[in-house]
Amino acid sequence: MMGAVATGGKSSAANSGDGGEGKPPRRTRRRMTGKERREQLVDVGRTLFAARGFEATSVEEIASKAGVSKPVVYEHFGGKEGLYAVVVDREMRQLLDMVASALTAGHPRELLEQAAFALLDYIDEYTDGFRIMVRDSPVAQSHGSFASLISDIATQVEDILGLEFKSRGFDPKLAPLYAQALVGMVALTGQWWLDVRKPKKAEVAAHLVNLAWHGLGDLEAKPRLIGHRRA
Repeated sequence: MMGAVATGGKSSAANSGDGGEGKPPRRTRRRMTGKERREQLVDVGRTLFAARGFEATSVEEIASKAGVSKPVVYEHFGGKEGLYAVVVDREMRQLLDMVASALTAGHPRELLEQAAFALLDYIDEYTDGFRIMVRDSPVAQSHGSFASLISDIATQVEDILGLEFKSRGFDPKLAPLYAQALVGMVALTGQWWLDVRKPKKAEVAAHLVNLAWHGLGDLEAKPRLIGHRRA
């Protein structure tokens, strides 16, 4: 009698943890909200576009990586082009915000340092995003291309250069030209540095500013940074 009670008690304890079937309780998987699914697809697309490029990435692959059906991708973005446009727009805004917030110095040379560091920091921290933006655009348009990105960043420094030109007696109308030249130099160097990662970031910034500030005719043998950043 005692044994029967003991056995019954053990069985009851075991059943209380497994729903009475001797199996672990089922965990219900929470369904993503529309916003969460959209963000997931953006993250998946960003990774695939960076690794494979726009043309080599298919809607099927995006859907498979996200664990959804193709119609879900079309429902949120209308297709691969729509997803790509969202990814590129976010990356451009991220980089432009980094450049705009970095330009805080009063000395023009340090402003050049800050602009160089802003782009190199972006390449370092958002490598996938930069790879996407320097690839060919999927459509024949200027918006969202690497060239339009360079133009947008150059606009950020154009006014600063214009004021400096005016104070030195140069024609401020030439500031846009020099802004494009300076930003283009940094961007293309950054594109090269993306793969080689040598020399170190601070040294790359120092040499870029060295060339921009002194020109080929007056380069420093060992360029130095004057701002607060040294690495």
